[in-house]
Amino acid sequence: MLTTYSRRKRVPHALTLFFGLVLGTCTALNVFGAAVPPPEKLLSDDTLLVVTAPDFSKLRETFKSSPQSQLWNDPSLKAFREHLMEKWNEELVKPLERELDVRLDDYTSLPQGQVTFALTQIRGKEEELGILFLVDTKSKSGQLKTNLTNLRKKWVDSGKTLRTEKIRDFEFSIVSLSSNDVPATLKEFFPQRTEVHELGEEENKGASSKSELVIGQADSLLIIGDSTKAVEKVAIRMTGGSMPALGDLAAYNANHQAFFRDAPLYAWLNLKAVIDMLAKSGSEKKESDAAPDPFGTPRMDKMLAAFGVTGLRTGAFTAQSSPDGTLLQFFVGVPEANRQGLFKIIAGEAKESSPPAFVPADAVKFQRWRLDGQKLWATIEKTLKDISPQWLNSLNMALEVANTNAKEKDPGFDVRKTLIGNLGDDIVTYEKAAKGSDPKSGPSIFLIGSPKPEDLAAALKSIFNLLSPTASATEREFLGRKIFSMPAPSLPLPMMGAAKPSAPKTLSYAASGGYVAMSTDASILEEFLRSSESQNKTLRETSGLKEASQKVTSPGTGLFGYENHSETMRTVFESLRKGNNSAASPGAPNPITGALGIGSPDKTIKEWMDFSLLPPYEKIAKYFYFTVYSGGASVDGLTFKMFAPVPPALRSK
Repeated sequence: MLTTYSRRKRVPHALTLFFGLVLGTCTALNVFGAAVPPPEKLLSDDTLLVVTAPDFSKLRETFKSSPQSQLWNDPSLKAFREHLMEKWNEELVKPLERELDVRLDDYTSLPQGQVTFALTQIRGKEEELGILFLVDTKSKSGQLKTNLTNLRKKWVDSGKTLRTEKIRDFEFSIVSLSSNDVPATLKEFFPQRTEVHELGEEENKGASSKSELVIGQADSLLIIGDSTKAVEKVAIRMTGGSMPALGDLAAYNANHQAFFRDAPLYAWLNLKAVIDMLAKSGSEKKESDAAPDPFGTPRMDKMLAAFGVTGLRTGAFTAQSSPDGTLLQFFVGVPEANRQGLFKIIAGEAKESSPPAFVPADAVKFQRWRLDGQKLWATIEKTLKDISPQWLNSLNMALEVANTNAKEKDPGFDVRKTLIGNLGDDIVTYEKAAKGSDPKSGPSIFLIGSPKPEDLAAALKSIFNLLSPTASATEREFLGRKIFSMPAPSLPLPMMGAAKPSAPKTLSYAASGGYVAMSTDASILEEFLRSSESQNKTLRETSGLKEASQKVTSPGTGLFGYENHSETMRTVFESLRKGNNSAASPGAPNPITGALGIGSPDKTIKEWMDFSLLPPYEKIAKYFYFTVYSGGASVDGLTFKMFAPVPPALRSK
């Protein structure tokens, strides 16, 4: 039945339930807030993305016991917390409730079972996607029914066009929406775009159709979608209908069994389907171009294949908590036989990746990546060749020019033999605590493993001289080692030590112990050169590190990292308290978004934070500890893990 009413200048109540639930769900977490089938049986096999909390009540309780939630509710944060929540309520919640004519408290308690967001591919229409938002209210289904009834009444009273439709015996309300229907309160928190002129009924006849919002209840399940086709697939399963489900996909089921069982929060992405869509779209666009491409830009499908992207099958994410800590896992399904391009070497070699003995205990950040430099270079060359032989030729020409220029000072120099041929399979970086009140000023060092580090250092000297032809490297002796120093090149070299943009930097490097070590802080480089004689405690001896490492490492690990949040957060926290909150304050307009006609948001949540109300760091230090992470490969794919142990002061006695 279709009923038309006169239009009024008021935010449509179709958005009441949607924004109420979304914001209400966030609020429930942030106040730091017959049985429905599980997501894999409820969603269809054409699902591209699913993000779900299978049991929201369980997730809520897990969050309440987390160190983050305990920190938020600590008495020492009361002044800061109350100030922020007052701003949250006065400038977001209450204005939004007035615009939507709704009380968010009516929705925050609704999620009792699963809360699921899904993106599906609607077959029959080319590249049409469907959006679904599902909430199982369980014993709150009566409250949900009341809320939906009130919603329809407000909807009709507001003069909106309301269409009701039966989908598998469940009644759904359908309304047309446009970007102008987003509440003004929410718009203030998003980048600003040019307002779209609302056309009248006559003017709108020739315009493109608006999107639809479909809302209804199936037993205790709230279903929100952007099309009846997307909603119908869920309704079929709620009535016992048989259609291929997400859980029937072998690719999904393998990830589910390996990662999702008992996980309170997880996500899954059908990478193969997404990549196939991108490749098809790119190829069709290329073929439809009327004018020939003078630069010979490769086809999208060719580039995806060369980089190894076409070998990707699935993506998975899980978050799990235990009495020991929180474990996050990211998995990319790319079978070993299908790995090409960068995905063939990105996980690193399955070799020792724990902290070497020279890494000091006071390092606040550490990473070791067993990346084979020579294999990496060979992969880059093959990738460029597969994309376009001209691209590889350009690289070879650049190397030849570098060779010619370098030989003017060193006749024996050969970039492939002297530089690339001396690359090893070990990259180590570590950082010390920041100096002073600047959280970004910590000295750091970058080490490249090499079978012949002295030869590699000499090769780097030639390369750096090419990059800075007006300033030659100087040399000095230190404990029998040569330290080369020169103005730091203007290239973004990793872990070179942060400094203010206006401060001149000097890059120093030396060969020792199978590595070439580089840093813009001479003291940390000298400390590394003395490490073989040092009797100080090392990072690998840190209490709890070995046990935490076992949570993330496996035989296929080629990457390992560590961060001491107890120290890194100390500098950040005290810097904020003392008013050095430039990183937390709204910055200058982004030039990229500005070029696209997108301005900065009128408001940001950061404006509500009064950092002067924060307590001294010592009062909340017990909530911070350290995290470890790893990356590795198996026959099935690539895995990245991160584990945060529960701080000792918060552990159960």
